[in-house]
Amino acid sequence: MKYKFALVNGERQEAKPNLVGKCQVCDAQMVAKCGAERIWHWAHQGKLLCDPWWENESEWHRGWKDRFPVDWQEFRQRADNGETHIADVKTDRGWVIEFQRSYLKPEERHSRNTFYRKLIWVVDGTRRKRDTPQLLKALEDGVSVGTNSMVRQVYSDDCALLREWANTNAPIFFDLGETRPLWWSFAKSGNGWAYVAPFQRAQFIESHRGSAEIGQVFDQFIVDAPKLVANYRRF
Repeated sequence: MKYKFALVNGERQEAKPNLVGKCQVCDAQMVAKCGAERIWHWAHQGKLLCDPWWENESEWHRGWKDRFPVDWQEFRQRADNGETHIADVKTDRGWVIEFQRSYLKPEERHSRNTFYRKLIWVVDGTRRKRDTPQLLKALEDGVSVGTNSMVRQVYSDDCALLREWANTNAPIFFDLGETRPLWWSFAKSGNGWAYVAPFQRAQFIESHRGSAEIGQVFDQFIVDAPKLVANYRRF
């Protein structure tokens, strides 16, 4: 398991050559991996798996996490029953942002939604070659919702990403690459139709890093947007 941070003399620290630290979750010893070909990271000695939810960090993960303050990254969250997990990012307004690249079983996704309560998913839509073209094609074939040309009603069965992330209560933002906006999937009907809208990545970041007023607008938008299409049907 690869982490950006470990505890060195009780303080969170990034991996550097010859350092030895302790895991934030299980307190086991960790070693700094600082090779020339991979991003520097911490790893358990051996193949210990202390947090089954953790996904090994890629350049994509690191790039997203580094858009947020260091104190928000790899946040240790412990439930009342002792269950502990490391969130990719937890903002100062309580949002947990999970950056997901690999396939995730629905059961685990629902478990994370329940554990973190106030959760946002950012999903890598470029991992598989088919995903971005499928989503763009679904958007092209979709229709505008009412008079709002930004919100698209699309057929989710034609897109693997939308199928895999269906029936998720938490907001989902698909990342199709730096040159494109994020695509927010925020509602799904019972007949295979989903509702998506573009969301500029700079706006997404500012919504969490900016002022309290900006954050409150984002929070309210998360609540209100699904309601705008709740009764919409395609005829």
